[in-house]
Amino acid sequence: MSPSETSTDTPQTEVYNRIWRAIADRKMRPGTRLKEEQLAEIFSVSRARIRHALTALQHDGLVTIVPHRGAFVAQPSIEEARDIFFARRTIETQLAARLCAAATPDTVARLERHVQSERAALAAGDTRTAIRLSGGFHLLVGELAGSPYLWEVLRDLVSRTSLIIAMYQVRTGTDCGPDEHAEIVAAITRGDAARATDLMVHHLEHLEGSLDLDQDSIAGGDLKDILL
Repeated sequence: MSPSETSTDTPQTEVYNRIWRAIADRKMRPGTRLKEEQLAEIFSVSRARIRHALTALQHDGLVTIVPHRGAFVAQPSIEEARDIFFARRTIETQLAARLCAAATPDTVARLERHVQSERAALAAGDTRTAIRLSGGFHLLVGELAGSPYLWEVLRDLVSRTSLIIAMYQVRTGTDCGPDEHAEIVAAITRGDAARATDLMVHHLEHLEGSLDLDQDSIAGGDLKDILL
């Protein structure tokens, strides 16, 4: 799932959305420098529009703007990483419980199709799509639970989680995967809120446990290759 996109999106909204997606999909690493002139060329817009988009991304915690140095993809601290996982557990358990009480056959079908898509991406070795769908599962739960406000909060938390994983996940760590997602869907299908919330907590703790929160790993990349 992506940030809100409408037919009235402005050029700076498109810039925001494209950079947001690159971060959420872990194509753009923490610490990557976001050069205004290069972004203006990539998106064929003015530097003023780029500046507006970068300011909005900074407001959402995804970009850091350093005076006289420029903008960089944020590098979340270990303390922030732990706080974000705490916030996700708090919010997502409530969303899962709410969805258990409101789930319909169509709701369950959407969740099941999503998990099937995750499995297909993994089977095909399509890591990029698997990463996108993995975060998308949590956003789908938030969307189907029917709280636009919490969905917006969760969207930002999922994006920041992508930065955290990019920095702190050890090579042997496992991504948020479809097997645990399928178990959560099964509990939602039964309307078992206690089981769904327990599974969500375990799932997020499993993901957090795959991180090495004693060190970081930062790599850059060419913006044109990432965003075009």
